[in-house]
Amino acid sequence: MNKMACFERASPALKEILLKAHRSERPLEIDHQMHEFGDVRYHIQSAALDPFYMYLSISTPVLQLSPELPKHTLEMVKGICPNVIEIIEPQREGYQLTLKLNFGKILKSKASVRMITEISSVRAVILSSQLEEILRNADLHEGPRGMYQPIKLVYHPREPFFIIKGLEKITTILPMHFKEETDAIIAVSFFQELMDAGNSGVCTKAPLCFWSPIPPPELRGEPIEDLSTSGGFVSFEITSRHIKGKKLDKTVWKLLNFHAFVNYHVKSTRSFIQRRMRTRLESLVQRLQDMRIKEDQQIAKKKSKRYRCMRKWTSLSKHSILERKHNFSNKFRRIGFRIKIRGFNHFRRPWLTIPKFSGMTRYTRLD
Repeated sequence: MNKMACFERASPALKEILLKAHRSERPLEIDHQMHEFGDVRYHIQSAALDPFYMYLSISTPVLQLSPELPKHTLEMVKGICPNVIEIIEPQREGYQLTLKLNFGKILKSKASVRMITEISSVRAVILSSQLEEILRNADLHEGPRGMYQPIKLVYHPREPFFIIKGLEKITTILPMHFKEETDAIIAVSFFQELMDAGNSGVCTKAPLCFWSPIPPPELRGEPIEDLSTSGGFVSFEITSRHIKGKKLDKTVWKLLNFHAFVNYHVKSTRSFIQRRMRTRLESLVQRLQDMRIKEDQQIAKKKSKRYRCMRKWTSLSKHSILERKHNFSNKFRRIGFRIKIRGFNHFRRPWLTIPKFSGMTRYTRLD
């Protein structure tokens, strides 16, 4: 499942199915099950004999200890579209919540897309409402050293996180797990940049961010399997201004999807590096091929020149070759010249000369 889908509050797959059923001119027989990131499961059912009603069953991770959804969460689900949504009790087996959707009250207009989008965000409403309630009603019991006891929450089976609620701030600690070593290296670099940017003066409104390769002191006494990580621990300090009014919902949703965001960043960075490496390799291979082609052309040019020269000599007769050789020898014998020695030009008498006659050459000094 694409992890980009979890960044949106509305489920893209669920929205597509609901819009298809709403816009269809003929009743559809639907019995579809699907999974989304974060162990979220949907079961969508509709009968052709009852085209105005659709049943939607949902199973999401339960952040609290109780396996059932709290009452305030059910009230928030009802508040999405009170005229369209009805909670069915008991719910379908294997699911935590079953909704009955009345499509007859959704008019076919532009407003219908907005209503279906809100219905498709039921997963975000369930998860956010649980975490919001935990942040509001977290116990403030102190630990053995004056520290508040951490609350362990499990949004994804392999990605738990901890919340420590204090008097002035709420500390959220997220252990980061990665299967591959290269992903852990990229993530650690990202955490360090995030910490530097979050603690700089540019991001004064953002929560303070900290990263540590070892467990923070607040997690002492937790199980060893929760503290064994390959990417260290990321901590955010959330103050009252980050959970005031509408900011609470945004803050909760970002905390729930922080793991998915980091994984998406790591995979994107890795694919970018691999793409650059492939582009670089292709350019080097192209250069080598161009050099090889130039070398082949130069060799072919030399061979062609040598072939033309040999062809010229082979086209001559034996008599012509001997005649050219004899003429060249005669010209060389008739050459006469004086040998000039630098530094002796001020003497006004002839020096070494080569007589102009054939045969043995004699060197004489004329006085």
